[in-house]
Amino acid sequence: MMTNCKQAEANILTLGYDLDLWNDYGIKFPVTVDLSPSSNSHLLLNGMSGGGKSYALQGYFSKLILAQPTGEFYFSDYKMDDSFAHLRGLPKYKSFKQTLENLDIVYSSLNSRLSGEDEARHPITLVWDEYMSDMLSRISEDKKQATITMSKVSEILLMGRSMGIRLISSMQRPDAIAFPAGSRLNYGIVVILGAVVRSIYEMLMPDHLDQIKGRQFGRGEGIALLQGSDLHFIKIPTVRSYERMQTICINALSNNLNEGV
Repeated sequence: MMTNCKQAEANILTLGYDLDLWNDYGIKFPVTVDLSPSSNSHLLLNGMSGGGKSYALQGYFSKLILAQPTGEFYFSDYKMDDSFAHLRGLPKYKSFKQTLENLDIVYSSLNSRLSGEDEARHPITLVWDEYMSDMLSRISEDKKQATITMSKVSEILLMGRSMGIRLISSMQRPDAIAFPAGSRLNYGIVVILGAVVRSIYEMLMPDHLDQIKGRQFGRGEGIALLQGSDLHFIKIPTVRSYERMQTICINALSNNLNEGV
């Protein structure tokens, strides 16, 4: 039976703490999002090298596992980032050219649910690190096949929410070329960390440039835009136990969700 503590955590993801309250008053006020199907929880994580993107991604992943322990999780790591070295070799971790194996599994689950063949609605989450680099590489190799791949991603973004299927994509710049038919707009949660070029703000938050103007962000600091309108300045905290965070992620990708949680 789920404890009261875990009931409170269920379907809630903390993106970080309010940056201004942290800096001005030392208050750790959480900025949270709803993970239930009633809310769009596809997440787009952006930031240049050194902005704390990989660290934040690991934190979000582990917190998501804790919030939805009955979920099904997949992790695609195109560049084989050393930050995720502890995940290599696990059944639901794929790297480099194998990343599409996870996409095909999740896309198949989406279609099974849409057709009514699968009536299950437990959460399914695909985390895709360096999605943009992955797509650019595939476009250069085989544009037709890359288009098919990006169309699958678009369908997940468009249809996944009501079916309990979520995509978390991490990259430096989410250029439109990798998101056909405006599918980039289907992320309900957009996070930008660290010092970035203005064009990224213009690309993802054009209606909020006045609020962002003059702001400077260090590593692990940035902006969260929720459902296209709710803007927050956030700070990513340091986790208490990096080893425990890794263990949670390892177990989720090994089908051992209850171990180490």
